[in-house]
Amino acid sequence: MSRILLVILLLAGTAGAVVAYGDPEQIARASQQVSQMLRQRSTASAPAVQVSRGQGGEFALRAKINGVTAPMVIDTGATSVVLTWETAKAIGLPLEMLEYDVDVETAGGHTKAARLTLDRLAVGQLVEKSVPALVVPRGKMKTNLLGMSFLDRLESWGVRADKLMLHGYPDVSGRHRRDRAAFD
Repeated sequence: MSRILLVILLLAGTAGAVVAYGDPEQIARASQQVSQMLRQRSTASAPAVQVSRGQGGEFALRAKINGVTAPMVIDTGATSVVLTWETAKAIGLPLEMLEYDVDVETAGGHTKAARLTLDRLAVGQLVEKSVPALVVPRGKMKTNLLGMSFLDRLESWGVRADKLMLHGYPDVSGRHRRDRAAFD
């Protein structure tokens, strides 16, 4: 969203220069400056994480959920991040307040899950806030899933050979983000 806003502002600035100057040479210079600014922004270091395929064919990693490290498996077939009850408890989520009213299909069969929002989910340098997630009842799943409610927030992700690459958006604010977590 911020990238679109930046492009709109730069285009508006260029259009303003055309109207204000009317001089083709100055317009060309302004256009070059805008192009240079866009190139600098697009080459700004975008956070990225590489995950190797495990022996079982899965892409497993360690994420930080609300500051607590938890194992996860990437699951593009899961519409949401899904946490086991045990992980949710370890993170300190209010399990006694959850309402298990969402139908889900897991590898173990049909169950109900509870909706919640994770304050912060970090995979290496990729940090997302207010991530929708589900929690399944105790013993219904063995693995936490990193699903599309996280993956859809990335600029891109894809598999090449036995590596999964996750690419975040570059920080176009020009400030270094302090809330990035180290990849565990």
